[in-house]
Amino acid sequence: MSVDTSPEAQQDTPKQSSLSTAAARNLATTTKSAPQMQEISSRWLLRMLPWVETKGGAYRVNRRLSYTVGDGRIEFVQDGARVRVIPRELGELALLRGFEDEEVLNALAGRCVQRDFGAGEVLVTRGTPAEEIHLVAHGRINQTSLGKYDDEVAVAVLADGDRFGENALLDADARWDYTATAETAGTLLTLSRAEFAAVLASSSALQAHIEAFSSLPLQRQNKHGEAEIAMSAGHTGEIALPGAFVDYELKPREYELSVAQTVLRVHTRVADLYNGPMNQTEEQLRLTIEALRERQEHELINNREFGLLHNADFKQRIQTHSGPPTPDDLDELLCRRRGTKLFLAHPRTIAAIGREWNARGLNPGTVDLDGQQVLSWRGVPLLPCNKIPITKENTSSILAMRLGEDNQGVIGLRQTGLPEEYEPGLSVRFMGISEQAIMSYLVTTYYSAAILVPNALGVLENVEIARRH
Repeated sequence: MSVDTSPEAQQDTPKQSSLSTAAARNLATTTKSAPQMQEISSRWLLRMLPWVETKGGAYRVNRRLSYTVGDGRIEFVQDGARVRVIPRELGELALLRGFEDEEVLNALAGRCVQRDFGAGEVLVTRGTPAEEIHLVAHGRINQTSLGKYDDEVAVAVLADGDRFGENALLDADARWDYTATAETAGTLLTLSRAEFAAVLASSSALQAHIEAFSSLPLQRQNKHGEAEIAMSAGHTGEIALPGAFVDYELKPREYELSVAQTVLRVHTRVADLYNGPMNQTEEQLRLTIEALRERQEHELINNREFGLLHNADFKQRIQTHSGPPTPDDLDELLCRRRGTKLFLAHPRTIAAIGREWNARGLNPGTVDLDGQQVLSWRGVPLLPCNKIPITKENTSSILAMRLGEDNQGVIGLRQTGLPEEYEPGLSVRFMGISEQAIMSYLVTTYYSAAILVPNALGVLENVEIARRH
């Protein structure tokens, strides 16, 4: 192969007449961004919670005396297709609250009969005798009744852990006030009055417990279960006025501050030689604090001890009527408390809400929040929180809450004035330099949350967020 080296061929090859950009870049100063981080979210919960100073590391919630009547969910264990109720979980029933005889509870659990049902099946019919209690192990059940004008009205929607017919165990004349229809396939465990009576007849301990339960001073309770304050109104003349006092809980709940910590390590050579134009230690600390705040918000939602999802009162948990989040569901959640300040939902749940609005031709409103326009319903902002879990069945929850100590709402707890405090409630302590010339900083934040009265927080559960075809 020959190469043409003639002068004519060399004239066709362009010659470099200036410095190339690749070489010039070696002498240039690069403009760069600060380190970026995908984990950072809007963290609306941390921004909106009123933070209460918690000296001593604990916050005690004093309330009026309430009579506890067993409002919790019942849990089950599954062995293949067989479902059994956990015996101690029967203590969540009102008439068995506080009863701890394991032998008797085991006997009652063993007499529960499993019943599998299909979608559309009528489980109980209004007006018929009620002779058993039904424990919902799995599925959704819709309760309906007749309204004032003989039209069918919705009463409630039940799901896993709920029950109905509890009064049938002691009242021989009990009748169903509603019709219960299965919306999905599922499983019930049924305990009949006859089976309960058989166990009751053989246990003196259970007999004494039921007698004590039957003598509870129901006449001294208001509709919230609180000890009643006696008073007189609308009277005339000089009648003797009743005396009154406000009784308190003898063992109020205390919330201890939780902690999130990490140790930040930075090599001294990095801090000494590569500190411009950005301070390496400051950037490392900034991203560490962002991650710590994300974890803090996650714990405020999901922690089993103080997290909002796990501490919401069972009376304040409701189910969707059809699966997807409809305006009716949000209205029911909203009407259960006064002064609701915000809804909190996963971004995918908010997208599902938007689809339901669009399907109904509704135009969602917006409100101004800290200079930002956010979606709202009935004037209450609907804020995203990606810490609310989504189940494998593509369901999630929506929280509605009242805020503030003065409003008997939900509050955040923290302690400020910490040694070497970097931000309110967050400290950064220098721990020294190791023999490998690595500097260590202990980054700590203390926090918790408290629900001052049960109706300060409500949860719409089992919200279907998958797109329907």
